[in-house]
Amino acid sequence: MNAKKYDVQAIINPISGVGSKRKIPKLIEEVCAERNAKLNVSFTEYTGHASELTKRAVDDGVKVIVAVGGDGTVNEIACAMMHSDSVLGIIPKGSGNGLARELHIPMDTKKAIELIITGNVITIDGCQANDRVFFTTCGVGFDAAVSKKFAGEKRRGSLTYVKNILEEYLSYKPEVYELLINDQSITEKAFLVACANASQYGNNAFIAPHANICDGMMDVTILSPFTPLDIAPLAIQLFTKQIERNSKIKSIKTNKLTIVRQKKGVMHLDGDPVDAEERIDISVIPKALKVLTPENVSFSQEVWGLFDQVTRFFDKKIPYIFRL
Repeated sequence: MNAKKYDVQAIINPISGVGSKRKIPKLIEEVCAERNAKLNVSFTEYTGHASELTKRAVDDGVKVIVAVGGDGTVNEIACAMMHSDSVLGIIPKGSGNGLARELHIPMDTKKAIELIITGNVITIDGCQANDRVFFTTCGVGFDAAVSKKFAGEKRRGSLTYVKNILEEYLSYKPEVYELLINDQSITEKAFLVACANASQYGNNAFIAPHANICDGMMDVTILSPFTPLDIAPLAIQLFTKQIERNSKIKSIKTNKLTIVRQKKGVMHLDGDPVDAEERIDISVIPKALKVLTPENVSFSQEVWGLFDQVTRFFDKKIPYIFRL
């Protein structure tokens, strides 16, 4: 197949969302047909297949490559597109959708598909932790432990994530980290250390509210050990962009740092857990990726996005999530 004749390449993770194999390709085809854009659709079949399909599309000069899936699928496709002329479009079908939310891409599938043609192109930064690339956040400590636990769940969603947080908190012990930043050494006993290229983990959980995905910098958030009485204020501040006001939080802005811990362990990258060494070197990759975003984001859209998240949180799955 010669993909050079295509303007749009859609790469779909078939396990991401009910109806992906039938409804989504048809919707994308309709939007592309309206604008005379030629479309090719591919489905991933195994781990690493999305990267292979993306590299082939980039080499063939495809203008827009659309990732249909969750954070893992988006990360894999985005990594294969870095510093190319192709533009990434995202149709979010995961549980967190961190990069999509950061870029204000609608969670509604039809509206997200419309951006393939009408979206505004911007260039965002990436980051690298040792030999792995991420676009939203990476971290060590409690959030990495939760991501590992969450990855093993059969059912996903906000409530499953909350369940895992509560369960992990009961047994988790903070660790001591040495942070090497701007030729200075900082030693902290911390609950977690998060390095944020974007302001949020996903699900509108803002671990670094002032992070800017286009500024060539990342925001390092250090959460000191806390008591059960601190949980409610921290949770409220996390979801209302106020967490930096908490006395347990320290924030540092930098373009590179090194984290040294006492032993090997798990690290998360864009929400996915990976094994990492005691030393983790993290740096910003400026202007790494072209992406499609809405041209304008209104305050009302922000409010309705938050409202949608809250209402989905209290859905009919509550009895299942809290069943021990």
